[in-house]
Amino acid sequence: MSNPQQLRYSKEHEWLSGAEDGVSTVGITEHAANALGDVVYVQLPEAGATVTAGETCGELESTKSVSDLYSPVSGEVTEVNEDVSNDPSLVNSAPFEGGWLFKVRVAEEPGDLLSADEYTAFSGS
Repeated sequence: MSNPQQLRYSKEHEWLSGAEDGVSTVGITEHAANALGDVVYVQLPEAGATVTAGETCGELESTKSVSDLYSPVSGEVTEVNEDVSNDPSLVNSAPFEGGWLFKVRVAEEPGDLLSADEYTAFSGS
């Protein structure tokens, strides 16, 4: 498993893309998707909602368990991935591509996000 170098990662296993016009994309890592098992339901924040770094902003339900979704940054949600809402298995099959969860206009980014190498060492993946 390879964590894309251009992304940053939280210790709650979310990834964050670099900002384009102040907007970043958020998803969960392949490590988290594998640990969850087959994702069957996602509850994502609504567009226009405010999210806070490190706080719960949604939920992922799998055949194994239910897991909270945490925002890696603070800001306003600009878009949610309707494809994932309609087909939650995208979280497992393409966590870094089509399985992204939401986009956020970043107001504040915490200083504790990890590089790909740091995340790999942290997660063991």
